[in-house]
Amino acid sequence: MTAAVTPKGERRRCALVSAAADLLCEGGFDAVRHRAVARRAGLPLASTTYYFSSLDDLIAKAVEYVGTQETQQLHDKVAMLSRRRRSAESIADIVVDLLVGDSPERVSEYLISRYERLIACARQPGLRNVQRHILKQRTEAVVEIIERSGRCVRPELVSALVCAVDGAVVAALVGDGVSPRETARATLIGVIDVLAPIVSFAK
Repeated sequence: MTAAVTPKGERRRCALVSAAADLLCEGGFDAVRHRAVARRAGLPLASTTYYFSSLDDLIAKAVEYVGTQETQQLHDKVAMLSRRRRSAESIADIVVDLLVGDSPERVSEYLISRYERLIACARQPGLRNVQRHILKQRTEAVVEIIERSGRCVRPELVSALVCAVDGAVVAALVGDGVSPRETARATLIGVIDVLAPIVSFAK
């Protein structure tokens, strides 16, 4: 058994991936450097090259780590949602919290990091599948929210809606005035009744 696959080695790998993920979310891809990751993890500089074949390898693991965390948070939030009929306004509020974030103070930083990762991954074929999986999970979470709110919707329409929200949020981030949360809510609230009509719960 090599040092890299011992329990101690696995703990160090996890610590490095977690540190790289934190740096990725805080400062984008440019913030993920061997020295910065080792310092954040509290490990020797050489550990980053010992446990990972390259910086790209470490970044890929960090992207996967962030994606796994985001997916788990989506599942946790949706699982807590009760089944009852909701208005378009209530659904929009829930979906905005899910897709944009529920902390107005951290929204811009969080979103800029997300969309930087999205664009960077589009340039790296090896990371595209990670982002596709995250988008799929986001879409499925919104479908579940709508269904738990007493409405019926086709998944392909939700996928288009999620993409529309992403586009509106990016425009708000570079605009001057309306916040990303308000922009996302306005995008959603006008179409929920059309895309997701109310249905009766089965008895």
